Amino acid sequence: MKHFTSGLVVGVLGTVAAGLGALFTFKKSVVDPIEDQEQKFEDNRKRALRKSRAAHNG
Repeated sequence: MKHFTSGLVVGVLGTVAAGLGALFTFKKSVVDPIEDQEQKFEDNRKRALRKSRAAHNG
């Protein structure tokens, strides 16, 4: 029974670690690039708005 319990604990911990690793990898490879691209678009929009206002100030 001792080997079963220790094997179960190790298995559960390994499964949890694999799941967390998969989530972290997904975030780094999919979510972060999308957020970076959205930030670039926002920065470009702000820059264009400032440039437009500056051009019309005379």
